[in-house]
Amino acid sequence: MSMPLILFAHGAGAPSASAWMRAWARRLGALGAVETFDYPYMQAGRKSPDRHPALVAAHGAALDQARTRHGADRPVVLAGKSMGSRIGCHLAVERSGIAALVCFGYPLRSGSTGALRDQVLLELRTPILFLQGSRDPLCPLEDLAAVRARMTAPSELHVVQGGNHSLEVGKRDLAASGRTQEGEDQAILAAVAAFLKAHGAGP
Repeated sequence: MSMPLILFAHGAGAPSASAWMRAWARRLGALGAVETFDYPYMQAGRKSPDRHPALVAAHGAALDQARTRHGADRPVVLAGKSMGSRIGCHLAVERSGIAALVCFGYPLRSGSTGALRDQVLLELRTPILFLQGSRDPLCPLEDLAAVRARMTAPSELHVVQGGNHSLEVGKRDLAASGRTQEGEDQAILAAVAAFLKAHGAGP
């Protein structure tokens, strides 16, 4: 099995060059060939994300370019942080040949309206891994459990206890439980590795 191509999309508020994205791209590099990209609004220095069709189109274009560079025979994994993970799900509904989805902090509820954004998850057929902090206000775990029960796609969940939307745990919580952020991050990476291997997209 060749190493997968992992296309890693940023969230709404920070580019692919952010410290968080760089750190996770480096970790994911142990599992495959990682490619990152910036959506058009981020390239242009705008704060507000592009409209939904433009985001999906840019994500698709980045995938096409990455496959040209790395070859079409690699399994394709769409990974993303928050908004990037959600747009990856929309692309996986449109495109065939996506082996797996890895979502760092899936934004199940809209940050502005609180509306439940579950339709794309119900349309999915691609295996999906949710990596969620237990204190993430954009993805209450009870809401995610209800959606997963209605999904057709195979889904798995890794919860970071005390984690926020970026899967980071407060220093006080870490100290009280004898954990470290590095330990939590390595547990996340192990969950991703096991998930990819289970769905034929592992190294």
